[in-house]
Amino acid sequence: MGAAGAVEALAVGAEAPDFTLKDNHGRTVRLSDFRSGPEDDGKNVVLLFYPFAFTGVCTGELCALRDELPTFVNDDTQLLAVSTDSIHTLRIFAEQEGLEYPLLSDFWPHGRTSRAYGIFDEDKGCALRGTFIIDKAGIVRWTVVNGLPDARDLDDYVKALAAL
Repeated sequence: MGAAGAVEALAVGAEAPDFTLKDNHGRTVRLSDFRSGPEDDGKNVVLLFYPFAFTGVCTGELCALRDELPTFVNDDTQLLAVSTDSIHTLRIFAEQEGLEYPLLSDFWPHGRTSRAYGIFDEDKGCALRGTFIIDKAGIVRWTVVNGLPDARDLDDYVKALAAL
């Protein structure tokens, strides 16, 4: 965190830090698994950080993604949503809201992945609303970071993905 609580998110053009996190079903998810390789075309990744499950703005954003899921989970794109909640909390949240995409737990070590992307709020102990569009080579191609109370615009994600 910089002066006056400002964060410095990972910049467009940077290589996206790899991570290994557990999803809401306890499965291991690695960002590098979506990179293109000799035997796989890979997928673009919409990496969405959100503060907490069960909160109003977060629930609204994640349900909006659910309602447009074919845009964000398909042969070319994978949506990964990350919070500092435990996998147990994320499992109940996903079941309650009908979320059928991976909710990843950055619970322990607490906020390590959020910190790697430069969006961990040390005072609140959670990630800010940061979104990173990562191409198949693992490069950040688009990003937006909103404050905790400010929802993101999904249309911006669609435009960023279309530009890849």
